[in-house]
Amino acid sequence: MTGETIWMTAQEAADHFGVALKSIYRWTYEGRLVAGGLDHRGQKVFRHLDVARAEKATRAKAKRVLVPAA
Repeated sequence: MTGETIWMTAQEAADHFGVALKSIYRWTYEGRLVAGGLDHRGQKVFRHLDVARAEKATRAKAKRVLVPAA
């Protein structure tokens, strides 16, 4: 890896990480994910690493909440 920052729109992030677009918007609203700027179409863009961290934190939180079936 060259250390280059990868930028993606909310839709691209949702597709790449296999989550709903609504999740990307919710993470942004909750402050878990911050847009890094706008692309040439005026859409918010997010750093790949930031989206990965938000997704991982959400996944980890969900595992703590789940209780194994008896």
